Amino acid sequence: MDGVLTTCQHHGVAAPSPGLDRAFRIAIVLKGLDGVLELAGGIALLFVSPASINHLVRWATAHELAQDPNDLVARHLLHSASQLTTSSTVYGAIYLLVHGGTKVVLIVALLRGKLWAYPWLIGLLVVFIVYQSYRLSYRFTVGLLLLTLFDLAVTALTWREWRTRREGAAVLAAP
Repeated sequence: MDGVLTTCQHHGVAAPSPGLDRAFRIAIVLKGLDGVLELAGGIALLFVSPASINHLVRWATAHELAQDPNDLVARHLLHSASQLTTSSTVYGAIYLLVHGGTKVVLIVALLRGKLWAYPWLIGLLVVFIVYQSYRLSYRFTVGLLLLTLFDLAVTALTWREWRTRREGAAVLAAP
């Protein structure tokens, strides 16, 4: 690896930044874990009925609502669970399986150093950012804002890493 760094520096390619490299790895691993959780959630939605979800949410929020009957989060969860239908859980399952599966495949490819995965992940994240921004425009939530900012940071780090790896590959391929 030192030979790659030295060669890159002599040919005008930006020297790697250990801090940004570490941030990229952490962000990618977090995105990968998020994808795994989405896959698990999608699988669970395929096998759990809306009535069971509603019952579970009632049980999980009972203690909080006993202490504070106006608890915003608990009341929102109860309302959302009561609105579930079989078709909405199937849609949610398919969405989570596709979304999570795509992320996991791309993250594994990135961690294996596959250059083709970088632009695909960037494109996927840009689509998420646009959609999340649209959602924020009519229903602002701090959680969605933080997720969108995280996706922006991951996109920037992925772009930087992709550019650095492409330039490094070009330098090594040059005679």
